[in-house]
Amino acid sequence: MSNSFGRCFRITSFGESHGRCVGVVVDGCPAGLKLSEKVIQRDLDRRRPAQSLITSSRDESDRVELLSGVFQGYTTGAPICMVVENVDIDSRPYEKLKSTPRPGHADYAAYIKYGGFADYRGGGRFSGRITAGFVMAGSVAKKLLKEVLQVEVLAHCCEIGGIKAKESTFEEIKMNVEENPVRCADLEAAEKMLQAVEEASKVGDSLGGTVECIVNPIPAGIGDPIFNTLEGDISKALFSIPAVKSVEFGAGNLFSRLRGSASNDAYVIKNGRVLTETNRAGGILGGISNGMPIICRATFKPTPSLGLPQRTVDLSSGEEAVIQVEGRHDPCIAPRAVPVVEAMVALVVADHAIASGFIPRVIRGRDNGV
Repeated sequence: MSNSFGRCFRITSFGESHGRCVGVVVDGCPAGLKLSEKVIQRDLDRRRPAQSLITSSRDESDRVELLSGVFQGYTTGAPICMVVENVDIDSRPYEKLKSTPRPGHADYAAYIKYGGFADYRGGGRFSGRITAGFVMAGSVAKKLLKEVLQVEVLAHCCEIGGIKAKESTFEEIKMNVEENPVRCADLEAAEKMLQAVEEASKVGDSLGGTVECIVNPIPAGIGDPIFNTLEGDISKALFSIPAVKSVEFGAGNLFSRLRGSASNDAYVIKNGRVLTETNRAGGILGGISNGMPIICRATFKPTPSLGLPQRTVDLSSGEEAVIQVEGRHDPCIAPRAVPVVEAMVALVVADHAIASGFIPRVIRGRDNGV
């Protein structure tokens, strides 16, 4: 398994869905960043299960323990280790399914790759549970970006079950995203999305959705061309989130329906800065930020664990079988994935900002008397 990600701001993820804990080690965070468990907990609370009637009922408090890398309230430059315990575990439904891979899950692929030794309980290492570690690391990255560069990373659900939200401003997203269970900035669309999720859940089904993420404001010049592009690393990070099946930037697949004259972003001068009149490129050109907000979207497939009968095979008998998946699952993953998407985008931007010289190795300011 590849459990580490990043070059300068590097994370290593560990833990399984029904193991003792899940966590992350962050290596390369500059010294001098003011950091506390309270800051990290705010983001974890947004990701935790049992938030509403449309999330998994697994009752995990997800209380973060900050084990290393912080002294007297500031990062030291040493690796930062953070964990949350797994408490509300019920592995019984998975004992029944260990020889019948669940459609839409990684069960069969993991069974082949690891010779039957992979932890199958709750999806093990392939579970969305591991994203708690992503969120902890992303919280550090967001704090770093905000404190040094005044950069904010904000995500919201822009589509669920075919219901699309209208375009919202950055301020509208910031104001509205936590005001409804589906985390949609368009409050009218949010009501329709919520109804659609509830209807699917009643019949044992699920829905997919799309989460949009915006990084704003961001200076031009962050990133690298060719093989370490900013959008390439963001895409890799987003695809590491279980259930993500599509990533796009700016106008995305709309580009296939445009002419060049309609797709280019014209350069203009605004308040002495070189910007673009539109932002169809999504803030990145040549793998490098161009000074416009980075806009990207990750699309999540519907939750594959269903209460409906599904066809599969029994690996122990070699015969076809039918299963109904028990357990506690989100009828739509996208709302709880909002802080996860923010985290993964922030990790990449912070990593590239350090590599490009925008963030120093030691943060010096009045707070720490340096």
